[in-house]
Amino acid sequence: MDYQLDEKDLEILSELQRDARQTNKELSQAINLSTTPTFERVKRLEKEGYIKKYTAVLDADKLNRGFIAFCYLKMKQHTYENAKRIMEAVQSVPEIAECYNISGDYDFLLKIYTKDMKEYQKFLLRILGEIDCIGSLNSSFVLGEIKNMHQLPI
Repeated sequence: MDYQLDEKDLEILSELQRDARQTNKELSQAINLSTTPTFERVKRLEKEGYIKKYTAVLDADKLNRGFIAFCYLKMKQHTYENAKRIMEAVQSVPEIAECYNISGDYDFLLKIYTKDMKEYQKFLLRILGEIDCIGSLNSSFVLGEIKNMHQLPI
């Protein structure tokens, strides 16, 4: 079913992105709608897949995972099998927070969290070095985080 989102739905999504822990009562007050219709709308948005899941945003520095690297990967040869092997390999690696198949000079972009540069070096050798269909890689390191909203623009 293709449901058209109205202004209240968008307000709900925006509010939940801001604070997913708020109660239904708090949410209904924020969007100026009574609690029952607010609850029903949230359930529909979940069912329809607009809300994929609820999660907590953690502090990487406090968890000793504050070293962030963006790693660009290029396949040795552009084949379906090589792409599939990389996509499957990254799924089970906890240090890889995000993986994108991209266009341009490289084929994949990974966002990787480690403790420090030394741990990142070990990660490259231990994990990425074992994936033999990777032809080359290039790393960029985050010097400072300027903006990270963890939200979609609505």
